[in-house]
Formats: sequence, C-alpha cells, structure tokens
Amino acid sequence: MRIAMGSDHAGFELKMVLRTAIESWGHEVLDLGTDAPSPSVDYPDFGAAVGRAVVEGRADLGVACCGSGIGIAIAANKVEGVRAAVVHDVTSGHLAREHNHANVVCLGGRLTGTSVAVETVQAFLAASPEPRHQTRIDKIAALDAARAKEQP
Repeated sequence: MRIAMGSDHAGFELKMVLRTAIESWGHEVLDLGTDAPSPSVDYPDFGAAVGRAVVEGRADLGVACCGSGIGIAIAANKVEGVRAAVVHDVTSGHLAREHNHANVVCLGGRLTGTSVAVETVQAFLAASPEPRHQTRIDKIAALDAARAKEQP
C-alpha cells in the first residue's frame, strides 16, 4: 500500500516514528511534510495535502499528525471524499477503518505515546471497511453532496 503522511511541527516527531514503522511493514510512504520540528507551520496545509493525495489516488490511505490530531483532521475533512478520524488507541484505529470507512487517520503528537500510536496505525492499516456499514457511509456522502450544492 502507498500511505500519504503529513504533519505540522507538533506532530513531526510522531510522524517520523510512524513513517519508520509503516515502511518496515512493507508499505511505501509519500511524505508530504513538514520536514522538521521547527519552525512552526500550519496544520491545515498538511491535513489538506494528505487528504488530496488520498482522493486523487496518489495514496491508498493517509496518516496525519499534529499536536492533538484534531486540527489536522478538521483540515483533511474539508477535502471532498476524505473521511478523516482522530484515533487514540488500537480499537479506535481499527474501528475508524472498519465501521467508518476512514481513509485518513489523525493522531496527536502531544497526546499519544509512540508505542500506542504505532499499534493504532498498524490496526488501521490492517482493517478493511465492512460492507454492512455502507448505508451509513452513503448517508455521510449525501451530507457532503448537499453541502456542495449549497456552496456558490
């Protein structure tokens, strides 16, 4: 699988740990930045970049990190077709993919320990979307379509 990754300065260290793990599992990583823990950079730029890479087909899934995981998830979710979920543990990582058909997971470098984060991302990547949840995913897509129609 090809995994798009991105982070702001606060998520940089965690992104690098996760990148090493993901590559060790045999996946290819598309690292969209940032490239250092300083200077301070803006998480919306990197959340959107990860989201775009996934929906454009340059990556199969995405992993994004900021201080809490929240801001970068909000930004990623602004890209049409992205279903980004903030995850904190193995269960949320697995369920985000299986039940919610998430295509991007977001983690907080200031909130999630590295070993938990590695296990969480591994669970996300190993999970498959369950077809029994498709009706709910279709309802989310309908909300996106309605919002798109409302925009000028």
